Amino acid sequence: MITAQEIRDKTNKKYISFLQSLVEQRPFEKLVIRGDKSYTKSSLPEFEKEIQQIVSQSKEKKGFGYVLEFQLVKTKYLSLQNLPISIYFDTEKDFLKFLSKEKEVELFKTDVKKITNVFPELKEWIIKNPLRVITNQTEWDNILKVCQYFKKNPKPNLYIRELPINVHTKFIERNKNVIRELLDILLPENINSEYKEFEKRFHLKFSEPLIRFKILDKEISQKSFLGIDDIAVPVSQFETLNLPIKRVLVVENKTTLYTTLTLPKMERTIAIFGSGYSVYNLKNTHWFSNAELFYWGDIDVQGFEILSQFRSYFPHTQSLLMDRTTFEEFFEQDEGTLTNISAKLNLTEDEQQLYDILRKNNWRLEQEKIPLRWVSLILSGNIIE
Repeated sequence: MITAQEIRDKTNKKYISFLQSLVEQRPFEKLVIRGDKSYTKSSLPEFEKEIQQIVSQSKEKKGFGYVLEFQLVKTKYLSLQNLPISIYFDTEKDFLKFLSKEKEVELFKTDVKKITNVFPELKEWIIKNPLRVITNQTEWDNILKVCQYFKKNPKPNLYIRELPINVHTKFIERNKNVIRELLDILLPENINSEYKEFEKRFHLKFSEPLIRFKILDKEISQKSFLGIDDIAVPVSQFETLNLPIKRVLVVENKTTLYTTLTLPKMERTIAIFGSGYSVYNLKNTHWFSNAELFYWGDIDVQGFEILSQFRSYFPHTQSLLMDRTTFEEFFEQDEGTLTNISAKLNLTEDEQQLYDILRKNNWRLEQEKIPLRWVSLILSGNIIE
């Protein structure tokens, strides 16, 4: 037999479909709560208590709520007993009052009308997401203001806080998720669909990540940057650099970036601070295709996974100082960080073998622990002219 709490739980589960019926303008139909018509317990006092709890929440006792229909049923242990064989809500009012949702639904109806009057094409989104309408109940006037602005200006090319919309300066930032869902529907022809980031997706200016790099050829730093050799520029500017660069060394850690300036002169070479998985920011640097590319990361599973990631953008990337000889020479029994990556990596056979060893034993050799003399020796044989 169903319990009073189970009736409430099952009624709550009907709420979303009820909201959807309102948007679709379907009339309220008798709402049935399915229950178990058998009773398997052997305690009569417990049975009577459960029946009393069910009846106490019914329309008969409270004046609203569910209707109960009983029938004499032969139970396993208690012989014939009156069991509820039908539980249902007769009216919308009974249903909503039982759930204490009358006020919420009135506001929901108002918001649905408000939204669909401005943007009828959002009706399907409302049907799929009725609870999103409710959770944003106090925000719809401003959400619609934002959507109307983008509808008229689909490519603003402004920063979010520059947009001439009469809302709080942080409103869009606080409500990006719901606004994005709506703009995806309202601006199908004017979306940068390859981007998930709100600003890129909807043609807004944004604070770009900075690419920090060091020029290891003093002649280039003097000629192009008045001798400045440690530089950070926005990604979009870095992607359009026009320098006589022959090779690029991407290093994982900032400390190692400092080390590169103490090395012998490397003609037509720059070193870039990759900052771990942030090498993602370099993926559209097309002039890399015409340069020798070297990646120098920690000798641990993450170092090789970042190498693999970078190589997926630039297949001609070579690893540097990430070999078994270097590892065995300077390893100090440091533990690494476990990984849950199972995909095949873009590694050479030797790199893959070392990666497997590191993963199995959870070992790490950070690049900062490799002595400068060894770095200079290896670089001399690879990229120093």
